[in-house]
Amino acid sequence: MTQNPSSAPGTSPVQGLHHLTVMASDPQRNLDFYTEMLGQRLVKTTVNFDDPGTYHFYYGDESGQPGTIMTHFPWPGAQRGVRGNGEVVAAAYSAPRESLAFWRGRLAAFGPQESRRFGDMVLRVADPDGTWIELVFDVDAASPSPVDRWPNSPVPFEHALRGFHSVTAWVGSAQTVRALLVGELGFSEAGQEEDAEGTRTRFRGSGEQIGLFVDVVERPGQPRGHFGAGSVHHVALRTRDDAEQAAYLQHLTSAGYQPTPVQDRQYFHSIYFREKSGVLFEIATDAPGFPDDEALGELGKHLKLPSWYEPQRAAIEARVPKIINREYGVTIGQRELGQETPANTAPSIQVMTAGRPLGEGRVASILLHGRGSTAQDILGLERELNLSVYSYLAPQAEGGSWYPQSFLAPLEQNQPQLDQALALIDTLFGELEQRGISPQQVVLGGFSQGACLALEYAARRGERLGGVLALSGALITLEHGGDLAGTPVFMGVAPDDAHIPLERFEQSAEVLKVLGAQVDARVYAGLGHSINKDELDAARDLMRRAAEVR
Repeated sequence: MTQNPSSAPGTSPVQGLHHLTVMASDPQRNLDFYTEMLGQRLVKTTVNFDDPGTYHFYYGDESGQPGTIMTHFPWPGAQRGVRGNGEVVAAAYSAPRESLAFWRGRLAAFGPQESRRFGDMVLRVADPDGTWIELVFDVDAASPSPVDRWPNSPVPFEHALRGFHSVTAWVGSAQTVRALLVGELGFSEAGQEEDAEGTRTRFRGSGEQIGLFVDVVERPGQPRGHFGAGSVHHVALRTRDDAEQAAYLQHLTSAGYQPTPVQDRQYFHSIYFREKSGVLFEIATDAPGFPDDEALGELGKHLKLPSWYEPQRAAIEARVPKIINREYGVTIGQRELGQETPANTAPSIQVMTAGRPLGEGRVASILLHGRGSTAQDILGLERELNLSVYSYLAPQAEGGSWYPQSFLAPLEQNQPQLDQALALIDTLFGELEQRGISPQQVVLGGFSQGACLALEYAARRGERLGGVLALSGALITLEHGGDLAGTPVFMGVAPDDAHIPLERFEQSAEVLKVLGAQVDARVYAGLGHSINKDELDAARDLMRRAAEVR
């Protein structure tokens, strides 16, 4: 079955796949699987722009062409995700038909499963974090390759993967995906068949060689996925340039998809939007590309940072785990995975202040920055909140991080740094109390890792505070006693936050309510891992009310 495509007025149809972004756990294990096992080149080593203490790896062909790029955020200690409806569950590469036996042998340790799909043989394995990786044997070895050969690949060139073939999404109904891909983005419907997972519908982009297909499997009534390590965060589709992307932004907004503003991702520009079944899509430009800030012969060799993070390079390089890029034999990062600060070593803490001088204020706010950020950054909220009655304190974490692993990791993996951070907050509360500012006159807030720490401190303290602000955060532990005695708590998060699972956010809100807090928990579609105006307005309102309490 084929349907004629349409697309946004004034644009060309979307070509196909640009990249796929996935959450991982151990960075070295991830790096070795995609480079040493699959033969993909690490074309860029950078950081998550929303969490610069976390790597962002890009794998692809030699030059990192769109349609070959698999990206990962490796978050050490992250819990494994659970596949389900509303998400992409598999990524497929094209491979030469003649190479089936080669890949059977190469992937034997991963227990490859074989099937036939739309006439082609398919091998499926799970990567070290459980992401389904498929090889579709659909091209001739002798045909010209659309990908740029990577000379240092451990996979012989005649067996090398030829970029993306497709992705597979699980949904309750294919109709809403069809309305988006065919009705708005210029895909065509290329076929339908039954397989072990359900009814599979294939949609084809307008390109000619790589990354052409999006497969959608209908699974009515089945549960939604739970995000974690191994989960696909989003799938990105290709558009040629900024002008086409701007046209799609306007068109998708008019069609009710609520796309984000354009985001500068250094190597391409992006807009994000969620299809009605739950799948998160991105439209990314082809330019400027990965050789934009690094020579072709050195792609992936260096830790590349955007200009706005360069002043923090030393702190970021000290924070990210140590990895070895085997193409060059170089080491990046200074911390061994799992390395801890000795228990008898006190962290070096600097506290920055803003707002009303401490000797004059009667209410205060302690603000905790996120991983890889700075006290100065979080202190910028003082200008946004514009509450002149408050004194603001912002401590700086050593190395830009309050604790080394994910907040979901076993507690012992974050010790002794977690206890040291909690003790620091307690010290600040004590100093404020000595200045006549009681805990009931202090609003404790934070973003990301700082938000998790703020919630954990409040729950462990177990008494009324002036308020708690958790912007993209959740509790580190869920078992607490004490009585928060009506402490106002504001929590905000995106439903697809790569660092704060929605389920953990909702569980945290319920725990805090049981402890007696007055909880305002809001979920914002399209927020990403950031702060929006509505959150700032809610924070301002909470802080105003806290200042009125005598």
